[in-house]
Amino acid sequence: MKAVGYRQHGLPVSDPRSLEDLELPDPGRPAGSDLLVRVHAVSVNPRDVKSRMAFPASPQAPVVLGYDASGVVEAVGPDARLFRPGDEVFYAGVLDRQGSNAELQLVDERIVGRKPASLDHAGAASMPLTALTAWEMLFDRLEIGRDPDIERTLLIVGGAGGVPSLAIQLARLLTKATVVATASRPESESWVRACGAQHVVDHTRPLAAQVAAIGGLPPVRWIFSTHTDTASWAEMAKIVEPQGRIGLIDDPEPLDLRLVKFKSVSIHWEAMFTRPMFATSDMLRQHHILDEVAALVDKGALRAAAGQTFGRITAENLRRAHAAIEAGRVVGKITLAGF
Repeated sequence: MKAVGYRQHGLPVSDPRSLEDLELPDPGRPAGSDLLVRVHAVSVNPRDVKSRMAFPASPQAPVVLGYDASGVVEAVGPDARLFRPGDEVFYAGVLDRQGSNAELQLVDERIVGRKPASLDHAGAASMPLTALTAWEMLFDRLEIGRDPDIERTLLIVGGAGGVPSLAIQLARLLTKATVVATASRPESESWVRACGAQHVVDHTRPLAAQVAAIGGLPPVRWIFSTHTDTASWAEMAKIVEPQGRIGLIDDPEPLDLRLVKFKSVSIHWEAMFTRPMFATSDMLRQHHILDEVAALVDKGALRAAAGQTFGRITAENLRRAHAAIEAGRVVGKITLAGF
């Protein structure tokens, strides 16, 4: 099968060896609850870049990256019950198996959802990783919605990215929380307001004073930070109400947790790969989340961030995608379709 991968990790993306076109053996028949999926489209995330620099490879054991994917089921394992050959699916994969930058991929059906019927494969491939991260943070980590009659505020730091864009929409669709998002440019502010944020503040300036200046705002029970540094952490510690919750997804420098000790604030990490990597007992929840996301998309209630199409799934195009992410030039999600 055709695939894109590398035989030596840590190379700069300008080096043609950083991602190469490969011919690899087919994965074979699926076992257990695996599906064999023919990949039609993928999207590229910052996680792909991190993995390319970190995961060792060799000529005998090349690494194929890729997480977000959309495709068609070709075969199912003996324990698979959710899908049949011919079904269109989308999913975000896992860190410790062959990735989606290949014509064929084995993936556990418990982390696979029905592809939204209203999207083509490229549009569907742009959503799983960001949707799962946003959903799990809001409802599994921060547990928003457990007290639906209590008026509280959700602050989303870094509101214009792929994950926070979906988090804003999901919070407005499925909870009664007031949503405040951060943005620093006019186009970013327009986007987060279009996603449903009721208030917008500028994350390049101290946040606490800006949030306090919003008249009639309910207390900030929840904070979802996608870009965290020591300065923004200090601001969050001022803003969050006693017994509130703060959720993090990035890789900040060590933070001083003592700042929130006397508020009894809880800190929550979200990594959407946790369930499949550790085969947790609730791993099937990712299937249900993706099916709910697909239903919201098909109703027209949820939309993905506008994306950029980089052509077919080739080493050259994936190197361009990785370079754009490394340079911080990406608006929305980068998708590639076909081999």
